[in-house]
Amino acid sequence: QVQLVDSGGVLVQAEGSVRLSCAASGINFRIATMEWYRQAPGRERELVARITSSGATNYADSVKGRATISRDNAESTVYLELNSLKAEDTALYTCSTTWNSVTYWGQGTQVAVSS
Repeated sequence: QVQLVDSGGVLVQAEGSVRLSCAASGINFRIATMEWYRQAPGRERELVARITSSGATNYADSVKGRATISRDNAESTVYLELNSLKAEDTALYTCSTTWNSVTYWGQGTQVAVSS
């Protein structure tokens, strides 16, 4: 079965950095488009970044210039590095992929930014 396991969330001070990981199994990771979402309390879920199988990337305007999404196909893992963290980056971060027309989600990993 498809499984996405998120990790790396921390409590970090403003202007710090965080690197999140999402380990995938049950899919052909090399051809999967992978995405990172986040949801803060009281706010709608936001697409943060996307990386295609060819390595093309897209970022939300709110993180552009501060975020890097990358993938390690050998490890079936997608990463999200977020720098110059702000209080508004505080959220539950979750990776996602759509495989065989079904969308799967990780369990999420919490990032909390203290100012």
